[in-house]
Amino acid sequence: MIERYTLPEIGRVFSDAHKYELWCQVETLVMEAHAAAGTIPADAVEPVRKAPPPTPERVAEIEAVTQHDVIAFLTAWADNTEPRDAAAWVHFGMTSSDLLDTALAAQLVEATDILLAKADTLVAALRDHALAHKDTLRVGRTHGIHGEPDVWGHRVADFAFGMARSRDRLRRAREAVGVMAISGPVGTYSNIDPKVEAYVAEKLGLRPADVSTQVVLRDGISEWVSCLAIMATVCEAIALEVRHGQRTEVRELWEPFGKGQKGSSAMPHKKNPIMSERICGMARNVRAQIVPVMEGIPLWHERDISHSSTERIALPDAAIATDYLLNLTTKLVSGLVVDTDRMRANLDSTNGLIYSSTVVSELLETGMSREDVYALVQTAAMRTWETGTAFRETLRAEASARGVTLDEARLDEVCRPERFVQRLGGVFERLAKVS
Repeated sequence: MIERYTLPEIGRVFSDAHKYELWCQVETLVMEAHAAAGTIPADAVEPVRKAPPPTPERVAEIEAVTQHDVIAFLTAWADNTEPRDAAAWVHFGMTSSDLLDTALAAQLVEATDILLAKADTLVAALRDHALAHKDTLRVGRTHGIHGEPDVWGHRVADFAFGMARSRDRLRRAREAVGVMAISGPVGTYSNIDPKVEAYVAEKLGLRPADVSTQVVLRDGISEWVSCLAIMATVCEAIALEVRHGQRTEVRELWEPFGKGQKGSSAMPHKKNPIMSERICGMARNVRAQIVPVMEGIPLWHERDISHSSTERIALPDAAIATDYLLNLTTKLVSGLVVDTDRMRANLDSTNGLIYSSTVVSELLETGMSREDVYALVQTAAMRTWETGTAFRETLRAEASARGVTLDEARLDEVCRPERFVQRLGGVFERLAKVS
């Protein structure tokens, strides 16, 4: 991921320097297990443990010759080891995937913990915003058209629960990626005791794979990326709602607009929803990683490395982009400006058409057939659309023409917007318990 969208904490997790730190940690733990079992000389462990990780520049220099990143790493690290002879026992009994998959599992768990903390923050921001607006009337829309009265907090509650589910989904996926293997060539433990694998797993807080054919099957990693994509898309849903609400014709919502911020290079009046648009665009990048990573599940025989080049790009990009999205979406929600007066004005802008469904229900109680009621109400509604005349007036005229008497007092009661949202209490009670 380019620097523009990479925040420091997660950027370090996926840096080459940190990768080599993890590789050193894995190799040292393997040596500790071997030494405890008497497989390698015990005095070889400490010199290796004290050797500083090689720099990315030095590994790259050697890899340019070897064309093998693990061998380049081992050589560069051996050069940092005193005495160098101790490095002869590094990687004993292992194959490259033992190191790569185990370190990758640790790396993805680290990244997941960062993402989960930010998801918690976003869930809380959405919850609090929704509860603050549980009585803020606005029109509910279907197909972009005014439907019935609603409250803004109801819409945001949907996002809050969706993000909470996304977070919990990712929490489960943390277990799916926290799987390692140190089982040797083709995964048969021919040159390494399974107890070594168990020791390293315990020290790193990971789980040994149930079976490994040298590489860990990529279904768990695919699950993880899919969870990130869902989380990113929930962020997009939030941003899309803001983009709609900030349209000039709607003007119910406004992104935070800082002092000195500019909206357009040509039109000084512009306040564009740039945060929301960036969120929608970045979510596409996360979703784009699902298929390439999933195609790493089928590999030739015990293993090939077709998944490797894909994952070097896809996994950091998916995690870093999701991290950026969570951070930006939290800023969006926390700084969102809600124009409650404009929401109410929009609710009233169709001259009462939003009450058509409740009028239908009331007229059905008079004994009219559903077909006759629908025809009456729709005819009155279409006249309101065409002329701008208040719906109650066109309804009254159409009912009179059909010989139907309206209970005006009753219609006054059922056409109150508050009546439409009076049963939402349970939603907000459940939302208040979300953490």
